[in-house]
Amino acid sequence: MGGATLSLKGTETILVAEDEDGVRSLTREVLEKYGYRVLEAANGEEALVVADQHAGPVDLLLSDVVMPRMGGPELAQALLQRRPTVKVLYMSGYTDHPMVRRGVVDAGVAFLQKPFTPTLLVSRIRELLETAR
Repeated sequence: MGGATLSLKGTETILVAEDEDGVRSLTREVLEKYGYRVLEAANGEEALVVADQHAGPVDLLLSDVVMPRMGGPELAQALLQRRPTVKVLYMSGYTDHPMVRRGVVDAGVAFLQKPFTPTLLVSRIRELLETAR
């Protein structure tokens, strides 16, 4: 092995908040294939319950921006109050949605445009987890 290429594998715990079942289960399968532990939630409120019930660390929140009841930015804010060290990666297929433009893209936070490839997903997650440890 060796070289400058970053391994995409990891052992961290990732909380996936995504209201589309198909996207959520595919994301879980990809992340588990790369060694990550995955917690799942169908919306922001459920994600907070899952995080509160999880005894171990939550290293990264992978959240859809636009979800019913509680969107990604609200979820991230609430989760960061409970777990200040969690990294956040937003994903969305709606780049024209005002919440995405104003709340995420313009703020320069970590963002992943849907649809994405499995490789792009895990490489963005690895990048985030490796920064400022």
